[in-house]
Amino acid sequence: MATVCQIWRPDRGRCLKSYGIIAVLFMDLMLQCVNGSLSTTNVETHYTRDGPFITSPVVPAAASVFPADEDTSKCPSGGLCHRLPADCIQCDYHLKCTYGKPTLFTCRPKKGVHCIGESAQQQTNFSLNITCQFCWQLDPSQYRCTNSTNCMTVSCPRKRYNATCDVLDHVHCLGRRRFPKRLFCNWTGGYKWSTALALSITLGGFGADRFYLGQWREGLGKLFSFGGLGIWTLIDVLLIGVGYVGPADGSLYI
Repeated sequence: MATVCQIWRPDRGRCLKSYGIIAVLFMDLMLQCVNGSLSTTNVETHYTRDGPFITSPVVPAAASVFPADEDTSKCPSGGLCHRLPADCIQCDYHLKCTYGKPTLFTCRPKKGVHCIGESAQQQTNFSLNITCQFCWQLDPSQYRCTNSTNCMTVSCPRKRYNATCDVLDHVHCLGRRRFPKRLFCNWTGGYKWSTALALSITLGGFGADRFYLGQWREGLGKLFSFGGLGIWTLIDVLLIGVGYVGPADGSLYI
């Protein structure tokens, strides 16, 4: 090709152009090989009777990783392994289970915690039967949440607040044992519905029901207007009876 380029001097640029195209194609081929090797480093190929299939490597669940220096002084030792609290054991959780169905997981006590099996022998590994569900999917009776006293419970629509919930010690679940959740405002300041209704019927004309509920402005209005000449008193009896009028702090009746 060099001889041809020397003969055809006007077309000598074609020789350089051909070499440039070859170099670009070679670099592109090398990049494809490098990308292919990088994309297949974390993939495993298995061969079965039906042919090969590709799976990604197993990654340990975050819930099964615990710091080495975690405090286990509150964990009982010498008891049955399957009765240890969830914070005292380390389980190899996986997501290959059916939701709501009992699944066996391999667990072991944390460092410094000793337990025995049904045969009264010390165990380092044991199987635990756990229902396949995340912690935030548990029944509300199986976790405790913080309660807010800064939201109105008597409102339409009902208001919610951001709560932090912790799973009870004896309950096992997948995922984080502390999780956020939005709950309806549900707290009480100690006001009784029966007391408020009784005051409204007997002393409502003097605003006693409104004073009891902490609504002193409305109470003064009823006091100086003699219960709105009886009309306001009758209306308050109905509103308190159906629970429409509640405590001034926004809490629920008890």
